[in-house]
Amino acid sequence: MSWHYIARVWREESLKPRRSGTFKISKDPAFAEKVADVIGLYLAPPGGAVVLSIDEKTQIVCHER
Repeated sequence: MSWHYIARVWREESLKPRRSGTFKISKDPAFAEKVADVIGLYLAPPGGAVVLSIDEKTQIVCHER
């Protein structure tokens, strides 16, 4: 089967094989505090601040090994 055939079937069936239906939580012991800090910036940004969200690794697909 050609790559084009597979891509067409995926597109027609709305299949996204690289998307995972799970969410993985960091094993960092300070994870909760870090998340609270980030969410706090969105909920109550400092006066006159601009809050940006940037994905540092947009071209990398991580797979669980």
